[in-house]
Amino acid sequence: MARFVGITACPTGIAHTYMAAEKLEETARAQGDEIIVETQGSIGVENALSAADIAAADAVIIAADKEIDTSRFPGKRVLLTGVKDGIDRPAALLQEALHAPVLHGASAAEPGSDEETRTHDGFGHGLYKALMSGVSRMIPFVVCGGIMIALALGIGGKPTPAGMTVPDDSFWQTILQVGVLAFSLMVPVLAGFIAEAIADRPGLVVGMVAGFIANSGANFPYLTTTDAAGTKTGLNTGFLGAILIGFLAGYVAKALRSIPWHKYLKPIVPILIIPIVGTTIVSLLYVYIFGRPLAALFNGLTHFLAGMSSSSIVLLAIIIGMMITFDMGGPVNKVAFLFAGGMVAQDHGAIMGLAAAAIPVPPIGMGLATLVRRRLFTDAEREAGIAALFMGMFGITEGAIPFAAADPARVIPSNMIGGAVAAAVAALFGVHDVVMHGGPIVGVLGAATPVVQFFIAILVGSLVTAGLSIILKATAARATATR
Repeated sequence: MARFVGITACPTGIAHTYMAAEKLEETARAQGDEIIVETQGSIGVENALSAADIAAADAVIIAADKEIDTSRFPGKRVLLTGVKDGIDRPAALLQEALHAPVLHGASAAEPGSDEETRTHDGFGHGLYKALMSGVSRMIPFVVCGGIMIALALGIGGKPTPAGMTVPDDSFWQTILQVGVLAFSLMVPVLAGFIAEAIADRPGLVVGMVAGFIANSGANFPYLTTTDAAGTKTGLNTGFLGAILIGFLAGYVAKALRSIPWHKYLKPIVPILIIPIVGTTIVSLLYVYIFGRPLAALFNGLTHFLAGMSSSSIVLLAIIIGMMITFDMGGPVNKVAFLFAGGMVAQDHGAIMGLAAAAIPVPPIGMGLATLVRRRLFTDAEREAGIAALFMGMFGITEGAIPFAAADPARVIPSNMIGGAVAAAVAALFGVHDVVMHGGPIVGVLGAATPVVQFFIAILVGSLVTAGLSIILKATAARATATR
């Protein structure tokens, strides 16, 4: 019997973190081994490893897509891998860990180190992890602010020709303003934590201060221009600017860290030199070089989407629905999700409404499939189906990952077609969602309207996914039986 300890963590800290921990624990028990897994999710560290746990372990498994401090494991065999490996091949990880290199010294693995590069996918994977680090920190601010705004408008708002307004002297006006402030933190938080993922804590202030500029174009009126169509182009670039600023701030701060500072200056480098010099460099680069072209690009994109929304909204819905459901929390999903969320302020949630309808389709659809045709699924998949239904209700697309991992050729196309149908139905019904989240929960909380049509779009898409997956799996089962 072997003894293991492990750590699982994903950039968003929601689904993959706990799914990987569960898979490792189940596999270790089945093999007669012991494992204790620490999860570093969005709620924080749970089931923290003690010194005694680590001392008794034969090997350490770190299945994570963000930087993990390995200084607790000197002298131990440490296997570094991605969180998806913990879900897809837990048995192989247990075997590989027993032959992993022994960690010498007590330093944390740095992004871009030889160890990390061998384990992951190098520079590109590092960029993805940094982006996901920013996204995972951003989402709670946007959800909190968006739902507070939705509640204030839904309960305390009054219809006017210009839209819903909340009386200035009401309690709900206070809730509205708090929600607006929370929502406005989206851009600086996204930029700040992208920078921190690249350059550690010295990058945080550089990214957040410069990130505020992407939401504060009114502070630079002398840089505002007017295009031929009469549209003013300032420095407000939203999430596009935040992503650029985050990466720029991260690498500027990292470059400043790498300078061989004199020993008398080193103590003030992270608290004085990098914040001041880094913020000055990044802010000036953004204000005078990158800001205006990005703002123009964002305005052009907004106009394009506005035209597409009026003439080709169903085509747009199909594209977004298929992207959201393709890799269920992966990079393709995040591109569509960030784009839709970034448009909330411009279109009052019309594009986000399409994404919100598609987000829960894979877990709800696969959960329904396990209930309707149970014999097509294993015992483990039937149990996962119940969990997937619950996760889908709360807009966690990753609930369908176990099914896609086990049978990608049939599950992924079913998910994509169902997601496209859900988004298209939502488009036809004119569904809007004013928060960066999806699933029935946002309808229950009043963020998605009209709510009945929103639920219909989700149900129709989920039924399509369930039906297609059953047909494809049954066809494959029959073909196998006749061979």
